Amino acid sequence: MKNEKFSMSAEVLIQALPYIQQYRGKTMVVKYGGNAMINGDIKAAVIQDVILMACIGIRTILVHGGGPEIEAMLNAVGKESHFVQGLRYTDADTMEIVQMVLCGKVNKDIVSLIQQAGGQALGLCGIDGAMLQAERLHAAGEDLGLVGEIKAVDTSMLKVVLDSGAIPVVSSVALGVGAEAGQVLNINADSAAAELAGAMGAEKLILMTDVQGLLRDVQNPDSLIQVVARTELEGLKKQGIVSKGMIPKVDCCGLALDKGVRKAHIIDGRLPHSLLIELFTDEGIGTMIENSEK
Repeated sequence: MKNEKFSMSAEVLIQALPYIQQYRGKTMVVKYGGNAMINGDIKAAVIQDVILMACIGIRTILVHGGGPEIEAMLNAVGKESHFVQGLRYTDADTMEIVQMVLCGKVNKDIVSLIQQAGGQALGLCGIDGAMLQAERLHAAGEDLGLVGEIKAVDTSMLKVVLDSGAIPVVSSVALGVGAEAGQVLNINADSAAAELAGAMGAEKLILMTDVQGLLRDVQNPDSLIQVVARTELEGLKKQGIVSKGMIPKVDCCGLALDKGVRKAHIIDGRLPHSLLIELFTDEGIGTMIENSEK
């Protein structure tokens, strides 16, 4: 029985070997959010996954959100949230809280967890080194306040951190440019991850979500679409297969691919070690989106 267990463990490692060889030295951007940031066991598993990726030579960038933490702080100070087309309306007071929570507590908590688990990490936000430069976003003419749309990315700070062997942990706020010069703007974390992946020429963008991936039938968990071409995305929207909250995630994947990222993944961050399963097994765990010509 003991030998059988060792044999199974060896098979897992052998299956992972070609992927480890393929990805060594490549850059991957992981967007970390949802339940994976709340559940203690899942959080620990994500941290272990990211450290392992870095240890085998994958240049790993971790981009995080923090919606629940922001909501909790807003409630604590008696500030009511207001959403416009799924985006948090961000006035000046809300922006102060967003910056405090994302760039402060959430970012440093993640860095601390990585350090405690034996990894090396450095916490950054989009303001640092003018990494993320943005202008105000206007969605269909509606005012969103201090919500930004990224216009330029400076990757120099990220490259310094990666070259040092550390994992950059990036919170999704940006430095305003143009009419908003010097203003801090709130950025959707999926969008920030997609823009960073494109600017870094990443091998993969991986979005950790609270769903399995793309399902042909949302009522049927066995209808997971494991691989889809970039050119099919608009058709899936028209068919209603991609709808509601999945639309912006798929759009971010499409954006990353259009900017040169080789593959984008939407995976279930609620499952322990979902990152390793997607990256290092033949079956994978979520939906992979790729340019059909690549």
